[in-house]
Amino acid sequence: MAVSTKFYAIVAGVGPGTGRSVAIRFSEAYPVILLARSPESYKDVVAEINKGGRKAIGITADATDESALKSAFETIKKELPDLKLAAAIFNVRPNSRPSIKPFLELSIKDLDTSLKGNIHGFFNFGQAVVPLLLDSVATSPLPPSLLITGATASLRGSKLWSVVAAGKSGQRILAQSLAREFGPQGVHVAHAIIDGRIDVPDATHYPRNDETPEGTISPYAIAESYWYLHTQHKSAFTQELDLRPHVEKF
Repeated sequence: MAVSTKFYAIVAGVGPGTGRSVAIRFSEAYPVILLARSPESYKDVVAEINKGGRKAIGITADATDESALKSAFETIKKELPDLKLAAAIFNVRPNSRPSIKPFLELSIKDLDTSLKGNIHGFFNFGQAVVPLLLDSVATSPLPPSLLITGATASLRGSKLWSVVAAGKSGQRILAQSLAREFGPQGVHVAHAIIDGRIDVPDATHYPRNDETPEGTISPYAIAESYWYLHTQHKSAFTQELDLRPHVEKF
């Protein structure tokens, strides 16, 4: 598939695992915008994609900051004035890792960190991208897609994981609501539960998955699953899928 000259993709939340791999996979079909709170998170991936002859642009923005996100999309409009949005991937983690500790040792700040990163961030991102995806429905060769990275905690609360589960489960429910509202209008909203530890392989392993250690998930396999979601026919949308190593207990 040649790189599109009419549509682009955006990945919010870029690190060495899932974010990087998803950006690389989608760059095979679209120019990609990489959003992250720090240039350190996206600069190497941007360089890697551009060096390969494709197009990537990194923009510094915190999804929980509504004004910063608005500014980011104004920059995108200037950088890609004639392109429409085909795919938006929300892979953002909270600003700091939510505390994993006994409930009675938690503070309201711990809870706010999880809720702000997981729910507020996704809410802001959704409000920014959904109108753009709706605008692409009539002309995009593939269903315009909003894909969200979830986790085991999206489904259940576990000991010590109470505030993490509160944020991730709320994010999942918000994604379900968007799927029911905008699916009938042609936008594919899908939530992916990543049930296991993600491997962070050396870049030279791409796109081979055989080096992935037993018990970890290849980020390249995650990226292929996201691409599969984006390419699904509108008569058979998946709203949620879950991914785990074949040895993972569930």
